[in-house]
Amino acid sequence: MSDATLHATDQNPDDFAVQIADQIESFLVAVTEVAKGDEPDSAVPFLLLEVSQLLLAGGRLGAHEDIVPDERYEPDLGPEADVDELRENLARMLDPVDVYSEVFDPYEPRKAPVPARISDDLTDVITDLRHGMAHYRAGRTTEALWWWQFSYFSNWGSTASASLRALQSVVAHVRLNQPLAELDGLDTDQGVGDDTLEFEAGRVMAEEIAAPLGVRPVQ
Repeated sequence: MSDATLHATDQNPDDFAVQIADQIESFLVAVTEVAKGDEPDSAVPFLLLEVSQLLLAGGRLGAHEDIVPDERYEPDLGPEADVDELRENLARMLDPVDVYSEVFDPYEPRKAPVPARISDDLTDVITDLRHGMAHYRAGRTTEALWWWQFSYFSNWGSTASASLRALQSVVAHVRLNQPLAELDGLDTDQGVGDDTLEFEAGRVMAEEIAAPLGVRPVQ
């Protein structure tokens, strides 16, 4: 049964909220643990799994009818939690595959890819999700769902999808033992050409990054 028809069924909307909140909380906890670096040899596969599961929650929010908050103005939640340490830990752990190229909007013709970072993506997603979680923990369930749905469409959905493609690509390159273009030297602040990004010369064979990132070539 589709969540898009939730309002026409006997399903309790609170059940939907609990399920979404549980999926989001699981992602927040998991990525925070990965960023500690205690198990770097399983980081990339684990992040691939967690982002995939998060996007299931996003898909459910996207298919749901529009959620309208109880109040016209969003209550003040105070300052956002700092994510700089989390971002730096992820960037350090994911080096040298942190930077990748991404097409921001696949429906805009002739747009050149832009450089992005998995570490930036994940922390941006976490910032959005934590904002909604603050509402949820304060008992403002509808406000939380509204925020998660709105920010899924406006930011974290596309951001998580982009990082998922990057993570999946890393795993695929390694498991299939294919060369991986070296993206270490690509600065996310640099400009791009008319058609393609210019990467640093040189190649990194997949096996050179396999061990520290927790993935192995297919035997």
